[in-house]
Amino acid sequence: MDYLAINKQAWDARTQVHTESRFYDVAGFLQGASSLQSIELSELAVKGKSLLHLQCHFGLDTLSWAREGAKVTGVDLSSTAIEQAQHLALKTKLNGQFICSDVYSIEDHITETFDLVYTSYGAIIWLPDLTRWAETIAARLKPGGQFYMVEFHPLQALLEGYSYFPQSEPDVEQEPTYTENADDTQYTSISWPHSLGEVVNALIAAGLQINRLNEFDYSPYNCFQGLVEDGEGRFVLPHQGNNVPLVYSLLATKPK
Repeated sequence: MDYLAINKQAWDARTQVHTESRFYDVAGFLQGASSLQSIELSELAVKGKSLLHLQCHFGLDTLSWAREGAKVTGVDLSSTAIEQAQHLALKTKLNGQFICSDVYSIEDHITETFDLVYTSYGAIIWLPDLTRWAETIAARLKPGGQFYMVEFHPLQALLEGYSYFPQSEPDVEQEPTYTENADDTQYTSISWPHSLGEVVNALIAAGLQINRLNEFDYSPYNCFQGLVEDGEGRFVLPHQGNNVPLVYSLLATKPK
């Protein structure tokens, strides 16, 4: 099963829906709004730094980091998403380079190293091998450079019936996309679960030093079943009187 071809086809089609959605609000972005959330904005300083964004979709977050003062490069599997990102960069006159590549083939396209490597929200489930992922991150960081990720917590996926721990066989599903303008179109996708321990250990094995791991009891996106709004931009999942962890963030450094 060619997971790259299957997922690329799904994300090419999803991108066409996403660019027209209120969820992504391209119109607001073009008027100057940022697509970044308070978690990553409060935890990551990018001004004057080079930033490589892995699995960047169609570039809203990447270009939002450019507005924060970073020199950005975005990479994504979907050629449709990369074309849209390049269009947005031209339209906004923001400096951003966008490259169509899967994560494991980045070194075929990029030889430079970066001050920061970044990935976010719903990205790593599309990768079967976190050892190779972490090695790719380490290779693209300058000595002293930092990797930052903010990601949905795997415990939430467990409550939806997925495995918490890594498994050899992927989850193969047919489902609509997640934006409010989705129709009944079913997209075939292939994904893998990754526990917190697997993420941390892969990065350590690649030679990175873990500086910080934070967990959050809310999501900035209303994108899971059963979420309840708890203040503007915060959605929680109550479970037996307590909130389920929905997001985590991690900062790691490549030694000099």
